[in-house]
Amino acid sequence: MATGSKHLENKLALVTGASRGIGRAVALELARQGAHVIATARTVGALEELDDEIQALGGNATLLPLDLRDSDKIDGLGPSLYQRWGKLDIFVANAGILGPLSPLPHVTATSWDAVIETNLTANWRLVRTLDPLLRRSDAGRVLFMSSGAATGKYAYWGPYAVSKAGIEALAKTYANEVANSPMRVNIMVPGAVATGMRAKAFPGEDPDTLPAPDDIAPLFVELVSPDCNRQGEIVIARDWLESKGWRPKLGRPS
Repeated sequence: MATGSKHLENKLALVTGASRGIGRAVALELARQGAHVIATARTVGALEELDDEIQALGGNATLLPLDLRDSDKIDGLGPSLYQRWGKLDIFVANAGILGPLSPLPHVTATSWDAVIETNLTANWRLVRTLDPLLRRSDAGRVLFMSSGAATGKYAYWGPYAVSKAGIEALAKTYANEVANSPMRVNIMVPGAVATGMRAKAFPGEDPDTLPAPDDIAPLFVELVSPDCNRQGEIVIARDWLESKGWRPKLGRPS
């Protein structure tokens, strides 16, 4: 796409979990479309590799090493961004952990707390610290990540499922709270995508039967663009992929 037609020129976007998988692909796509990306993750080396790729695209990024269980650092994020930029246009709440796949009575309190704190509580803290900045944008856009597991229909996915059900409630509540503002808040269900987390959950699955993170990254751009008017919706990436004619390289996805 030519420079003059980039969808997100001069937009400031924060992406959590940007060092790998879907977060990395989204950060690259946002940069490709002209956004300045604030990329957060725990792994500094992977963030630096991402920065190299963004620069190779002619884009710009700010790297922010961040552990989502560090509540003090999250709480200080909004004021820090305000001092430097004064606003935030896009927030993609991508980071999350799988946690144990185990019967609920076998899940330890430590494992439960880690999943809920990382996947749910941290995102509430991020909303709290970033909301004043998003309201200063002329088109603040927020996108949360959910999962088909949020329905609770899969055995042994307890902590992850509960965290994602909570995210859906959090996102819908926030969408209703900002309904009379220029902000838009939506939820993405990426489905089965060839990521490290997916491989951990389904180690025998052939990744060539799945879409890659790069395949769904353009959908994120659509949902955080200023002309997106969807609000409080759950967007299914597989439906969008199939509408674009995507087909697996080998066989059919499960």
